[in-house]
Amino acid sequence: MSNTEPAAASSRGAVDLSGLGAQDPQAASAPGPAQMPAPPAGPSPAATEGATWTAAVNQQEFTQLVQVSNTAPVVVSLGTGSSAASVQLDEKLRRIIDGHAGRLVLALVDTDREPAIAQAFRVQQVPSVVALLNGQPVPMFQGDAAPEQIASLLEELLQLGVQHGVTGTVPPFGAPEAEQPVPPLHQEAMDAIDAGDYAGAVTAYRKALAEKPNDDEAQTGLQHVELLQRTAFSDLDSARKAAADHPDGIDEQLAVADLDVLGGHVEDAFARLVSLVGRTAAEDRERVRARLVSLYAVVGAQDERVVKSRQKLARVLF
Repeated sequence: MSNTEPAAASSRGAVDLSGLGAQDPQAASAPGPAQMPAPPAGPSPAATEGATWTAAVNQQEFTQLVQVSNTAPVVVSLGTGSSAASVQLDEKLRRIIDGHAGRLVLALVDTDREPAIAQAFRVQQVPSVVALLNGQPVPMFQGDAAPEQIASLLEELLQLGVQHGVTGTVPPFGAPEAEQPVPPLHQEAMDAIDAGDYAGAVTAYRKALAEKPNDDEAQTGLQHVELLQRTAFSDLDSARKAAADHPDGIDEQLAVADLDVLGGHVEDAFARLVSLVGRTAAEDRERVRARLVSLYAVVGAQDERVVKSRQKLARVLF
């Protein structure tokens, strides 16, 4: 192992990546590198011979790259094919990252062909390595590094991902996603929903969670069907009137928030309940907070409206 530590990357501070997803005529005429995949819904794919989680990307594909970083950390190697050091570093990164079987993704950027990406990351030398977590840049290192150093830095990146809720996996690039069979209890719940039997669906999802407590799809399904169950016989106009007449009534405010989420007025529902959390205490506050967290699950943890509302809720609570 080399005694020389890799230099810290210089991409600290504000980095504007917002324009990189825009269509660019020059980029559009470039040969099309492997396309970044959409985040998967299923479990981690098993590593198979020849499978790779490494892809060359251009400016057009950068929006997809940012989206993938909401699911798994994306390592971005900024180099050039004319540099032997860049080529060697990319091969080391590829071997290590592909060994993680989708928990990490490697994006290769040729800075000669994609100068806008290098400029966005404020790259001062190549090769340089940065990462993306939830669309935000994370400095890694500049120059070459020994495989042991790279592996250690990537483990730190994975731990940082855990802290920020980025713990998913993506399928190998270029591989079609295998259609996963629906677990029997999930199918039972969906059939019950189709039949309007919300109580039956709740029972099926709870059985699934009893068998597998970390079944995220069952947990989300349960939150959805409980929302349907709560609102099955509600009238929006009547609920709004009751909430206006009783601005501090827990039941009345929760009822309107449920109906707003169901009707697509997500931000209104979140704002209503965050405000109510701030006006309540003890068991009432916990009841409202729990309903808000349930509605977050219905909308989706990665939804921008959920992210913003969570920040507001944290300020109210702490």
